[in-house]
Amino acid sequence: MCSVAIVTALEREVRPLIRHWRVSEREYGGRGFRFFENRNVVLVCGGIGAEAARRAAEAVIALYEPKVVYSAGFAGALDAALHVGDIIQPRCVIDAGDGSRIGRQQGSGALVSFATVASPAQKAKLRNSFSAQAVDMEAAAVARAAEARGIEFAAVKVISDEVDFNFPALERFVDSSGRFSETRFALFVALRPWLWLRVATLARNSNRASRVLCDWLEKMAARPVAHAAANAFDR
Repeated sequence: MCSVAIVTALEREVRPLIRHWRVSEREYGGRGFRFFENRNVVLVCGGIGAEAARRAAEAVIALYEPKVVYSAGFAGALDAALHVGDIIQPRCVIDAGDGSRIGRQQGSGALVSFATVASPAQKAKLRNSFSAQAVDMEAAAVARAAEARGIEFAAVKVISDEVDFNFPALERFVDSSGRFSETRFALFVALRPWLWLRVATLARNSNRASRVLCDWLEKMAARPVAHAAANAFDR
């Protein structure tokens, strides 16, 4: 049993945090998962997208029985006032697919979960439709998994791309399990010099965001019981 479970998409988002944590390979629902454990905190990197996040959340809840589940990781800014490295703790998480919302007693603003990496034009539509400050792909799925099992939920995201950043096409490099192929992406970019500057900016922003997020999570992990008590659903 652990007090706090953290669900992220990719290991690169949290690599500075977990590099010295104990690794445990376990199976749930016919799938293998790699869990990173440190005292009474466990972290799982489920992969990109809602389905991958849902499966990882269900697995960590069933196997570790946490008091609170965090959806942590990168998010894109919908508000021009947010910049790379800014931490957000939304009071409300919205599923863009059906408009459903899960509220919390703590935090501020709204995070919307969208099915794909959002372009600047899509970010504008999401901001106008949901009055959200940031967008990710996984938080709503993690929230639903936690809610279905009566587990407290919280989200902490770090801005990795600002409102006007235009991503290279990434979907083709994500497999059905939500895993991102860095090797295939690197080969794709290597043959397209016009993408080099954008990808270099993406890498620099991601590294900065990862350091900030890991610092926040490390401080949270030092007092998980207090954080679990403070992050109840707003029922």
